[in-house]
Amino acid sequence: MNIAVRVALEVWLIAVNFVTFALYGIDKSRAKRRRRRIPEKTLLLLPLLGGSLGGLLGMYAFHHKTKHWYFRVGLPLMLLAQAALLVWLFTRQ
Repeated sequence: MNIAVRVALEVWLIAVNFVTFALYGIDKSRAKRRRRRIPEKTLLLLPLLGGSLGGLLGMYAFHHKTKHWYFRVGLPLMLLAQAALLVWLFTRQ
């Protein structure tokens, strides 16, 4: 893999995981204050785009969306698939 592509991918993954984690915290805060919420589509799309670790950490750090089966099951499955893809990308020659 080209070094520029690898660096861009690493930067993307760090950024999307940070944003995903933060949004889970923001949405939990809004839920407690009965404010306008972040759509569940967004909370599932960002993990799908590479932020699965941030989503999973945010889900358990903020105790948010833990009752929804599609978050409890979906986020770990996304993380496993993304980890497998990253291993494949970074180890192939």
